[in-house]
Amino acid sequence: MTKEPWMFPIPLDAVIFDMDGLLLDTERLYRSAIFGACEDLGHNMHDILHLSLIGTPKEVGDAKLKAHFGDEFAIDTYHEKCRDRFRALCATSIPLRQGAGEILDWLKEFNIPRAVATSTPRALALDHLEKAGILDRVDAVVTRTDVEFGKPHPETFIKAAAAVGGRPSQCLALEDSHTGIRAATAAGMVTVMVPDLLKLTEETRCLGVSVVQDLDCLLSQLRSSVEHSERHCHL
Repeated sequence: MTKEPWMFPIPLDAVIFDMDGLLLDTERLYRSAIFGACEDLGHNMHDILHLSLIGTPKEVGDAKLKAHFGDEFAIDTYHEKCRDRFRALCATSIPLRQGAGEILDWLKEFNIPRAVATSTPRALALDHLEKAGILDRVDAVVTRTDVEFGKPHPETFIKAAAAVGGRPSQCLALEDSHTGIRAATAAGMVTVMVPDLLKLTEETRCLGVSVVQDLDCLLSQLRSSVEHSERHCHL
């Protein structure tokens, strides 16, 4: 299911990107770190629980972990072990998802503002974007540290739009998680899901969210949208 090019916001004020699993190909690395950390603590992580953590703020994820493993679950030790394992997996660089660099460069060429809206704390988000080599290719970064309410509340996306002077209704939001989809659509943005570990759900369909295979496909549609807009700019 994909939107036709002319269904993108016209004019397009900005594109708002999620970070992990959307720009950065990190969800499989996090999965390895999470499963390993739980094993270190004598617990077995399960796919259903792990998938429910994707895209959620830390406090929401912590509540899910304690609900599953019990109140005695050593949450601080768990996070420490997750951090250590993740850092070991990407000590020098962090991989990008296919097409991430190309779409950022194309948007920059056409002077379309680019912002990141992530549930990751600020210092960590900036470090990861720097290691991935794309920090200088975005105009603003809004993180969990910068908002009162994390996703699925729309605040992260609303602040990201404001940071680059975009009107939410004229912004394109790109997400890979169900939590992020809820946040972006609640912010009133045109939202596209680029699936990674999570798949399209009936809820996503009901929200009217478009789905594209990858960022390369999305870039192709964006190019067509801009060309279509330019051809009809006097109508």
